[in-house]
Amino acid sequence: MLRASLAAVFAVFAIGAAHADPVSHFTLPNGLEAVVIEDHRAPVVVQMVWYRTGSADEVRGKSGIAHFLEHLMFKGTDTMAAGELSKTVSANGGSDNAFTSYDYTAYYQRIAADRLELVMKMEADRMRHLKLSPDDWTTERDVILEERAQRIDSDPGALFNEQMRAAQFLNSPYGTPIIGWRQEMEGLTRDDALAWYHRYYAPNNAVLVVAGDVTPDQVRALAEQYYGPLAPSQDIPPRARPQEPPQLAARHLDFSDDRVAQPYLTRTYLAPERNPGDQKQAAALTVLSAILGGNAQTSVLSRKLVFDKGDAIYVSTGYDGMSIDRTTFGISMMPAPDVSLPDAEKALDAALAEFLKEGIDPAQFERIRAQIRAGQIYEKDNTQGLAQRYGEALASGFSIADVQAWPDVLMSVSEADVMAAAQELLVPARAVTGYVERGKAGGEPALPEAPNAQEVAQ
Repeated sequence: MLRASLAAVFAVFAIGAAHADPVSHFTLPNGLEAVVIEDHRAPVVVQMVWYRTGSADEVRGKSGIAHFLEHLMFKGTDTMAAGELSKTVSANGGSDNAFTSYDYTAYYQRIAADRLELVMKMEADRMRHLKLSPDDWTTERDVILEERAQRIDSDPGALFNEQMRAAQFLNSPYGTPIIGWRQEMEGLTRDDALAWYHRYYAPNNAVLVVAGDVTPDQVRALAEQYYGPLAPSQDIPPRARPQEPPQLAARHLDFSDDRVAQPYLTRTYLAPERNPGDQKQAAALTVLSAILGGNAQTSVLSRKLVFDKGDAIYVSTGYDGMSIDRTTFGISMMPAPDVSLPDAEKALDAALAEFLKEGIDPAQFERIRAQIRAGQIYEKDNTQGLAQRYGEALASGFSIADVQAWPDVLMSVSEADVMAAAQELLVPARAVTGYVERGKAGGEPALPEAPNAQEVAQ
C-alpha cells in the first residue's frame, strides 16, 4: 500500500483485466491516499473519507469512543456551524452519513457532480479543525446512549449477539461492541473525544474515495487544494491489537428474554481473515459459506435440515473475511416448532458431519461459481458499493491490486480448497453455540442472522 514516502506518485491501473475497474490511485505529500472510480453514466458523485481506526483500536475502559467521535464530527469548525455540513448537503439535493466499524470509521456524501468541490472543502475542514463546545459533547453523549437503548438494549437479538461475540473473543477487542458497553459510554468525556480525534484523524491515516462522474485530474486538483494543506500526524500508533488465544474447548450460552418470539440457535467458529497478498483461504471460506447456507432453497444445510428432515424452518451462514484480525464464520438455525434447541443442535452437528464426509456436489459448486461471477458483474452497477469496497479494503491494509485480484481469487478456488477449509474450520471443540429461548410474552418472530462483522451508522 502506498504511503507518504511515495507521495506524488500517480498510478492509473489499466482496465484490460477481466475484473479490473476504472480506478486511479494517488498519494498526496501529506500521506492522504486517494482512489478515483470513474462512472459517467449519471452526473452524480460520492465522496468517502475512511479513517484507519475503529472500535478495536480503543483502549480498555473507553469502549464506544470511536462511535462517539463519529457523532461529534457533525459539530462545527472555525468556519462551519454545528450541523452545517449536513444541512448544506441536503440543501444541494444530496445525502450524507457516517458509520463506525471495528477496523475503520467512514464519512460520505452523495451529491451532484458539480457540487464535489463544496463537499470536499467541508470534509477537509473537519478532518483537522473540529471544535467541540461543552454542550456539543454532553448532548451527543446522551444521543449515543439513547441509540444504544433503542438498537441494543431493546432488541433481544442484538443483546444476544453481544454476548456471543464476548464469548467468542476472550482477548481480542472484537469481543467489545462497537457502540460500547453502557457503563463505559456513560463515562466518556470531551477530552476523550478530542484525544481520539487528534490521535487518529489526520491525512496520513485516511483514505479518500471519490466515485462517479469525475476525472482523476479533477479529483487530484481538488484534493491538493483542500486536503493537501492539512498537516500529517507524526505519532499515529501501530495497529497492534491483543490476539485471540487458541480455543481449546467448546463454549455454550443460554440466553432468554421475554421479548423473544421464536427460539433459535447460533454458532460461530473463529476463522481466518483475508490478508493482503494472501486471500486464498478467505476465498475458500467465502465459497464454503455460500455452499452451506447461502441459499434458502438449495444450500447444503437448508436441504438437509429444512427439506429432507424437517428439523428446521430456516438456516443461514455468514462469513466476511475483510478484517484486520481473525474473524468469525457463523451459522444460525431456527428449529421446527416440535424440535428442541438441543435436538436442533444435534441435527446441525449431524448435517455438518455428513457434509464433511460426502463432500461437495459438483453441480452445486458450478452454480455457486456462476452466482459469484454474476455478483461481481452486478456490483459494477453500484457506484457507491464500489467506493465502499475500495475504501474498506484500503482502510484495512489492503492494496488496489488486492481488491482487483479478489474476483479471480474467488474463481480459482477448487472443491478441494473448500473442503480443506471446512475440515480445518468445523471442529466441534472450537465452536461457540448459543441458544435463544422463547420468552413469556413473545413478539413477532424474526429470522436470525448469522453473526459477523458489524457497522454502526448514525
